[in-house]
Amino acid sequence: MQHVEVSRVIAATPQRVYELVSDLPRMGEWSPEATGGKWVKGATGPAVGARFKGTNRKGRIRWSTAVKVVTAEPGNEFAFDVAAMGFGVARWGYRMEAVDGGTKVTEYWDDHRNWVVAKLTGFVLSVPDRATHNATTMEQTLANVAAAV
Repeated sequence: MQHVEVSRVIAATPQRVYELVSDLPRMGEWSPEATGGKWVKGATGPAVGARFKGTNRKGRIRWSTAVKVVTAEPGNEFAFDVAAMGFGVARWGYRMEAVDGGTKVTEYWDDHRNWVVAKLTGFVLSVPDRATHNATTMEQTLANVAAAV
């Protein structure tokens, strides 16, 4: 299983950073790949067990994912598991820590795909090294969140 994380200090409180990164419908404003989505199955916002239909795009390829919130601790951590076509794909999360100058936010990704699915999706999306690709897009996402505050 691969694990990637990137961190950045954002000039905002941990609560404000949490509000932004846990607003999954708005994620498309910050992420180069996630385009947003909507809360489903009665969910209206971030809470453990809440479900979300995520939408994504890379070039002309578009896909959706099933998301389940697994950690929702305002000002501390927000994390969710992603599945596609019934298969576990990844866990994405954000940890917040108050520091001088604002909040150190760490975005992390844990790959839950088996090697066959990883190779297949890497080929289809032209992303043979998902860990390196995600590190780059995570840095962009955090830079965009920082600009939004």
